[in-house]
Amino acid sequence: MRITRILGAALLALGLAAGPAAADSSPSPSASGDDKAPTQAGTSFRTATEIEQGQRATASGSTGDYLYWSFPADTGQRPTVEATVKLPETHGSQTWQLDVYDGLRRRQACQYGAQSRTAAQGTSSIELACVLRTVRGWSEPWANDPLPGTYYVRLTVLDLGSSDLGLPVSAEVRVDSEDIGGAAAVDGSLGKPLVPGIAVKADEEKDGSKAAVLSSFGSDDGWSSGWWSDRWVWTGIGAVLAALAGIGGYALTRGSGRPTRVPPGA
Repeated sequence: MRITRILGAALLALGLAAGPAAADSSPSPSASGDDKAPTQAGTSFRTATEIEQGQRATASGSTGDYLYWSFPADTGQRPTVEATVKLPETHGSQTWQLDVYDGLRRRQACQYGAQSRTAAQGTSSIELACVLRTVRGWSEPWANDPLPGTYYVRLTVLDLGSSDLGLPVSAEVRVDSEDIGGAAAVDGSLGKPLVPGIAVKADEEKDGSKAAVLSSFGSDDGWSSGWWSDRWVWTGIGAVLAALAGIGGYALTRGSGRPTRVPPGA
């Protein structure tokens, strides 16, 4: 027994000593140019700059410009768009607004967040936010529910004095999302995600012609719209619990069996 304990302690010490060395010998990931955040914004839906969720994109412009970005959102996600506008040192009162549109260019309502704000005279920056509804896998054609695909962010000033028109400004935009899961699952799925038919990238075919692709970004595993969600797991657990409750109730209420037959004349 003592020998076994000594050998175990020795092996544990060797493992702890080798762990940091192995970790230190592993190569560190190199920075890739593809991970660099965009530093400019588009001026329309067609030229919107693509950003991934989790990226902080920056852009420079002038008051009065329309700044556009686009990002992907999949089923079960609740995107949150945040924007910060840095204003010039000298300016008058300005009202800025952040709008989000889906792949069909339908304006999506914000559940909460300061979608529009007014910067008083001398304010150095202003922050806007929009928390969208949870993206659904399927919806009725007449509904305005958010569906999986491309979403567009538009940032612009609504109200300002004529003397402030054309002043230089800079903006930062970031998109994050919370995975809601099966709580927002619906029966049904889209045939294709709502992404622009005209793409920023085009695939070269064998004959040399160019074919439009759906989108130049998306998740590595593809769009997850489909019949499966964790709602099926909770449905199965509920069915098992209901069956156990039925068996327990029957066992408690069935009694001791058939009553004893009393012979006649007793």
